[in-house]
Amino acid sequence: MPAQLVIFATMEYQLKKSLGQHFLVNEVICKKIVAALQKNRFSQLLEVGPGGGALTKYLLDIPNIDFKAVELDTEKIAYLEKTYRQIQQKIIHASILEMDIPFENDFTVIGNFPYNISSQILFKILEWKQQVPVVIGMFQKEVAQRVAAKPNSKTYGILSVLIQAFYDVEYLFSIEPTAFKPPPKVMSGVIELQRKAVVEDMLSEKHFFLLVKTAFNQRRKMLRNAVKNLFEADTLQDEIFNKRAEQLSVTDFVQLTFKMKYSL
Repeated sequence: MPAQLVIFATMEYQLKKSLGQHFLVNEVICKKIVAALQKNRFSQLLEVGPGGGALTKYLLDIPNIDFKAVELDTEKIAYLEKTYRQIQQKIIHASILEMDIPFENDFTVIGNFPYNISSQILFKILEWKQQVPVVIGMFQKEVAQRVAAKPNSKTYGILSVLIQAFYDVEYLFSIEPTAFKPPPKVMSGVIELQRKAVVEDMLSEKHFFLLVKTAFNQRRKMLRNAVKNLFEADTLQDEIFNKRAEQLSVTDFVQLTFKMKYSL
């Protein structure tokens, strides 16, 4: 089936399914997302995947900020540069997953994140967390709910724990498929991440990430069986190992890192 043709202004281009492209066309939603962004103070802003410029046209009007956008699709870059004069020299032609950190100091991240790599984008944010105090992101609703999920729920998992260890998460609102062109087959959700002022002490981030990923990779098993290679046999007798991964809070996981084998 040929790619869908979309016309913006005097240019036309093809939507690329391989890049997970669904462009936001509902102006009310666009303004709502930008309003959520502007509740925060920031001087540097990175937009991920500007696409047809639905959010970009509003972001470019924010005064006194250093704005950059990262876009992989050459066709979309040509459209943006022709349509928005002030975006010249502000687009980074790359994948966010492969790019270097775009600013020297703190910067905020916003985007209608491509759904096919949205989880990977969140892991990239975690790599940059020392310089990213705020993220306003649109995701497939299921992913947004997963990031915001609490213990003892089916949606609580690796993303929930790893993100919530470093950020406070707020699910802002849901978006119907009709707000996009072409409409995706799923609902979307917008979440806000606010970096925590104080992060709980852990043995190391390496230990923490390994523990969380190992525990949830076998989430149906009791923790004792899922993570047995990460702890000494006598430690595994602690009562907490009778639980499953989804029953543990972020604090539980953080505290368990101090009981792990040191030489992992």
